[in-house]
Amino acid sequence: MTRAESMGMLLALIARLITGAQGHWKGCPPKAEQRIYFANHQSHLDWVLIWAALPSDLRATTRPIAARDYWTAGRFKHWITREVFNAVYVSRQRTDDQDPLEPLVEALKNGDSLVIFPEGTRSNKGAPQPFKSGLYHLARQFPQVQLIPAWIDNVQRVMPKGEVVPVPILCTVTFGTPLTLTEGEDKPDFLARARRAVVQLQPGATAEPATA
Repeated sequence: MTRAESMGMLLALIARLITGAQGHWKGCPPKAEQRIYFANHQSHLDWVLIWAALPSDLRATTRPIAARDYWTAGRFKHWITREVFNAVYVSRQRTDDQDPLEPLVEALKNGDSLVIFPEGTRSNKGAPQPFKSGLYHLARQFPQVQLIPAWIDNVQRVMPKGEVVPVPILCTVTFGTPLTLTEGEDKPDFLARARRAVVQLQPGATAEPATA
């Protein structure tokens, strides 16, 4: 076992000890298929929690999206995200001729699954902010890749925005029914439907069909 694999097992154990990292598969099974998991975003722990909630065989092929400026600012953070999580780095500050989706497209072409947060930034509000267009463009370019909505519950209380020390609180990740981009569906309608699919997974939400 490599150093990175050992660290991955340790981090998964720590995440489960702090948060419980419980995964509830309500709309799909935890199956080793190429997927894009998209979820609400309230903490730096969000993608760690999703990663820890996945079975080990899914973790091996599922890559989180990480902001390059934050997660490479320091040797340890850079090593963790590069060697343990195999993160896809994206630049939050880029020139006009750079395609922000290029690293994600490359990863999907290689057969990897992704964890993304379509809001684009963390929010301290209960409901997700409007989704940005990246999820729509990926859905158009990779129609064969399953789009799995997920709701992360309680993680903002573990490590809210601005905090650096996690507090032990039980957290869950609920995975919903796969979405597909329907023929003729425009970007605003798809993004609103995708956001609704995430929101409806929170405890106590009124369920309604997430797919068209």
